[in-house]
Formats: sequence, C-alpha cells, structure tokens
Amino acid sequence: MTNKNMQGHEADHLTHSSEALIDKYKKPVMAGVAIVIIAVAGFFTYKNFVADPHAEEGNNALYKGQQYFAMNDYEHALKGDSLGYTGFLAIADEYSSTKAGNLAELYAGMSYAQMGNYEEAVKYLQNYDNCDDAMISPAAVGMLGNCYAQLNQLDKAVETLVKAAKMADNNSLSPMYLIQAGEIYESLNQADKALECYQQIKTKYMNSMQYGEIDKYIERVSK
Repeated sequence: MTNKNMQGHEADHLTHSSEALIDKYKKPVMAGVAIVIIAVAGFFTYKNFVADPHAEEGNNALYKGQQYFAMNDYEHALKGDSLGYTGFLAIADEYSSTKAGNLAELYAGMSYAQMGNYEEAVKYLQNYDNCDDAMISPAAVGMLGNCYAQLNQLDKAVETLVKAAKMADNNSLSPMYLIQAGEIYESLNQADKALECYQQIKTKYMNSMQYGEIDKYIERVSK
C-alpha cells in the first residue's frame, strides 16, 4: 500500500471512529445531562427568582416552558404557544438582565440540542452565564462539549469536556466527562491525553460509578 493510500485509510478510520464515538454518546449523554439540569434548575429557579418583581415575572414566564421541556415538547418550549406562553427564546431576550433570562438561554440550548440542532444549541449554551454552583454550570458546559462533538469539532469538544469535569469536581459529573474526553482523545490518536483523563478518575473519583471499570480504559491506552 502506498503512503498516500495508507494516509487515506488512516483518515477514513479516524473519521469512522469519531462518528462511532459521537453516535455512542448522543442519546444517553443528552438525556442524562438534561435530567441533571432540570432537577437542579427547578430548585435554582425557586430559590433565586423572588428578589424583585421583574425577576419574579421572568420566573413565572419560565415555568410553563419548563413543563413543556419536561414533556419533551421542545418546539413549544422554545417558541411558545397560543395560550400566553412566549417561549424560551422570547424570555431570554425580554428578561436578559435577570437570572430567569439567563436560565432561559440554558433551556433554549438544551432544547435545540435535544432536537438535533447543535449549531443553535451551541449559540445559546455559549450565551449562558455560568454561576458559582456545583451542578448546573458544569452540566451546561458538559452539554456544550457534547454539542461540539456532534458537530465534529473534536478539539473544542475535549477542551470543553475537561473544563466541565474540572468545574464539577464531583463523583457524579466529572468521571462522565473525563471518559467522554478520553475516548475522543483516543479517536484523535492522543493516547497520552486520554490516559491523563482516565487516571484522574482512578485517583480522584473512587466513589463514582465509572471507577469500577476505569482500569480497562487505562489498560487500553497504556499498550
């Protein structure tokens, strides 16, 4: 086989590996992260949006959208209905100076991601202003990383997933993002960086679900 053919074969293999990786994580990651954010965001909404009338008004507007989102009715969640609910997109614009508006940006990004419109999802997830919390912000960054992966922007994806893992620094989210980042690094033939991700789980997140099988990941990239 000529060098040119070998390079073409390697490129095809890398492309197929990346596509397989993206397909592997598409549904479980999007669903899992969305569930985390919904659960925490419900509390976040109640806890933080009662300080002033405008913020409370934004919170009330957001509530119906959260219901649509929970029912997987992302179209109505985003764009509103004929019953007075205006949609996450309008709420993000009208209440942009409030926490409700900020959370609407996040829900809009998640909705677009669940609909498979990853370019729009990235735009809204990037607009979300991360807060100093242990779950919502890391999960938002993690979803952004997964959207980059869906768009085959793998360098951005691994950088963002590693950032999400560092932000979370807990046994629930960090190992999930580190494994995702590690497998993308493997698809990019960067076994050393993949190993760094897996070793973090081995040394820092011993109480995580992923800890029990991390040795097989480490062994795979250590050959």
